[in-house]
This record gives sequence, C-alpha cells and structure tokens, in this order.
Amino acid sequence: MPKKRFPSSGERLFRGPASVPRRAAIGGVVLAVLLAIAGLLAYVTRPDSPTAQKTTPQRSSSTGTATSPSPPPSAGPAVAAPLKTSDPIAFAKAATKALWSYDTRSSSQAEQLSGLRRWMTDEKKVSDWKSVTEQVPSGVLWSRMRDNRQHATATVGEGHFPQVFKTALAQDPGAITQAYVYAVTVSGKQSIAWKGSGAGAESRSTTLAVQCRPHQDCALVGVLPTVSP
Repeated sequence: MPKKRFPSSGERLFRGPASVPRRAAIGGVVLAVLLAIAGLLAYVTRPDSPTAQKTTPQRSSSTGTATSPSPPPSAGPAVAAPLKTSDPIAFAKAATKALWSYDTRSSSQAEQLSGLRRWMTDEKKVSDWKSVTEQVPSGVLWSRMRDNRQHATATVGEGHFPQVFKTALAQDPGAITQAYVYAVTVSGKQSIAWKGSGAGAESRSTTLAVQCRPHQDCALVGVLPTVSP
C-alpha cells in the first residue's frame, strides 16, 4: 500500500469513514430482515450503544451547506448519474465508485450531496440518507479541502453478497420480498491528490444496502455501519 504524505500547514485530508457504527434505519429494516442471523441487528440497533451515541453530532446534508463557498463553474456533474440496472452487485459497485470520488476544485459540498441523492431509493421506510451524508465531509472541511485542491478517484474491483446475507436468504428465501433490499460488499482503491503534487492511495471496502425491486432499476438504500465479509 503506498504511503501517504499528508498536507501540511493545517490542511486536512478526507478519506471518508471506514466504519461508522450507528442505529440507523438500515439496522431496523434491512439488517433486521436479512442479517439478524449473524447477530448484527443487536449490534446496530441497541439504543444505549456508546458508539451509536457518538454519531449524534455527525454531519448531515444540511451541515455546512450555507457555509460552503460557491465553487468555480463545473465542467460536468459533481457525481455520476445512477447506473440503470437491475443487478444489485453491478449497481453497488457503481454506487461505491460514486461515494469514493469527489473533486473539491470544481464542485461544492452541496452539489456533491445533491448528486449522491439521485442514487437513493424514494421509499422512506428503508432509505437511510444519513448514512450516505456521513461519507461526505462537512461544509467547513470541504472549504479547506478546496483551498488544498483536493480530489479523489476510485477504482472498484470485486463485489459480492456477504456470506451472512446469503445464509439468511437461504434459510428464508421469502424475506427478500419484504423490501427487495440486498447487502453487497464492494472492494476497491481510492486515490487522493492535492496541490503541491501530494498524492496517496489506499485499499477500501464497504457494504451497501441496495434495493432492486422486480422490473425496476436498483437504488441505494444506504451504507451499512460495518463491512460484512
């Protein structure tokens, strides 16, 4: 793994949270239905979890929107358009690439969030937008990153259904029809660069919840709090 040389003079590097334990709707809806066999439900949904309490002040889509300065004109959309497919693995890989890619030189934090919002399911019962906003730096941090001309690209490799998901589905095949939400683990590499020829890269993995109803294109439900192998 290449060594990273972090920016100097107080400039910050944002790579996105690798793991954010929380008590989100994913825990209550997706994990309860599909991943409870492995005991993940108790981990995510317990209300007295110290890690869950730590996420209370986390940034949301409204954080920093007003404080983020207007960027220079963008040459294109801040985030790629959602992939039109009924394949949950193909969709999850494309969504992961969108989540791991950003360019503060040409897009604002609000534009980044707006672009990611297009990937989300419109079913409020399962949608966990908060888990997606947590992948994006706050408006203040985005401004500092913009001063540093920081940008990131992603290379996505392998995607698969976690074993716990496949086990749960095999034991109760009808469970998937409650919401048609699939857990998909994706692995790849994120490369980050900033002014002064600074650059770095790291291997990453994430587990997404993806909704793929019959005869409809897939949509993103959210980012699971831990990576499931």
